[in-house]
Amino acid sequence: MKTNLLRTALGAVLVLAAFAAGAQDIQERTIKFGHLNNTDHPVSLGVKRFAELVSAKSGGKLKVQEFPSNQLGNELQQQSALQGGVQEMSAPATTSLAGIVKEFGLIDFPFAVANFAQADALLDGPFGQALLAKLPEKGLVALGYWDLGFRNVTNSKRPIARPEDLDGLKIRVIPNPVFLETFKAFKANPVPMPFAELYGALEAKAVDGQENPFAVILSNKFFEVNKFVSATNHVYAANIMLVSKKFWDRLSPAEQKIMQDAANEARAYQRQTSRAAAQAAVGELQKRGMQYNEVSAAEQGRMREIARPVTEKFSASYDPAIVKLYNDELAKARK
Repeated sequence: MKTNLLRTALGAVLVLAAFAAGAQDIQERTIKFGHLNNTDHPVSLGVKRFAELVSAKSGGKLKVQEFPSNQLGNELQQQSALQGGVQEMSAPATTSLAGIVKEFGLIDFPFAVANFAQADALLDGPFGQALLAKLPEKGLVALGYWDLGFRNVTNSKRPIARPEDLDGLKIRVIPNPVFLETFKAFKANPVPMPFAELYGALEAKAVDGQENPFAVILSNKFFEVNKFVSATNHVYAANIMLVSKKFWDRLSPAEQKIMQDAANEARAYQRQTSRAAAQAAVGELQKRGMQYNEVSAAEQGRMREIARPVTEKFSASYDPAIVKLYNDELAKARK
């Protein structure tokens, strides 16, 4: 009996010691989390959920401070700040990473996935993880993919119901070669510019239109400066949770686990919230005066064929192993 009591007591001591050691591994830290979206956007809601989870899991020691609406700069400025270690986190669209890891451009291939299930399978599986593995050498650590949604065209001139309707339109695109070449294939005039400059450019008629998911269009009030919104669904867009590697490397294993676990839990919530918001946004945009139209499956098929040379061109310039993985995983996702 004495032996059993001693073992029980020793076990309790070891558990308490481990708990105390774990607590000592978690320091008081403030994590600056910047992003481009307004506070009513699903990305912002995801940041808030992540902050709640991190706080709860760390006993309040790790505090996530949100900086929405480009407060810390545009996407490339924030990327540079993370690489330099002066900002801890951001959640840009994956498109902004093509400048440092060009294979991220594969995610932007037009008409690649047809639904959310295919998108999640592609990004959460081996292909998406292979892209994330390329980031640490660039000074970034990724904690996973969030939903931004299918991208759709708005403009001030006319509805887009077929590829010919894009002919001659000045369309703002993300400064990304895949987007530029895709819209050139449709004979549009793509204009690369930072997101922060977009509303002013639309208002001043410097560009005719732009392309973004419905929730982004609504949150940024593009209905005030564009009349037509067309469900082209030409690209599935994802956000990516980024951490400065310089900051990440200063964290203890316990702190890193808290961050990753919170990111995994926040992902499911953010995706659900984002997709519900996109569905609701269509009706709200119409209420705000936008003229909405869908693009038929036949015309989407024509668009896919017009854009095919673009995907073939870029595929030839990427790491062949990553391209093969992309094609294999895409084929699996489509089954």
